[in-house]
Amino acid sequence: MDKLLWIRLTALSGALAVMLGAFATHGMKDSLSPQMMDIYQTAVLYHFIHTLALLGAINLPLNQRSLHWAARCFMLGIVLFSGSLYLIAVSGISLLGLVTPVGGSAFIAGWLLLFTATSAED
Repeated sequence: MDKLLWIRLTALSGALAVMLGAFATHGMKDSLSPQMMDIYQTAVLYHFIHTLALLGAINLPLNQRSLHWAARCFMLGIVLFSGSLYLIAVSGISLLGLVTPVGGSAFIAGWLLLFTATSAED
């Protein structure tokens, strides 16, 4: 696992979460319906939570292979789950919702990979 790469990806993800959250709050509050704003805010929430999970995962003293796969799943979940919700909210294309559960499944897989990870010595 290239830890520096994952730290940089996590930092970019965190910065992007802040920017997208601020953009909705300040730039789109008058253009999104309350329902679309709720969808967008759900995307931001899960984006933030899993960015922090990613930061924690890459720093755990566990088997690096397990952590690498958990990190990949968290990043994939951010892109697919949060990304699809961001796009639904701004475009209104509900068909993009077909991608959302795949991202949610990636989040679940990441958490389960952490659950089954062994210690670094194993």
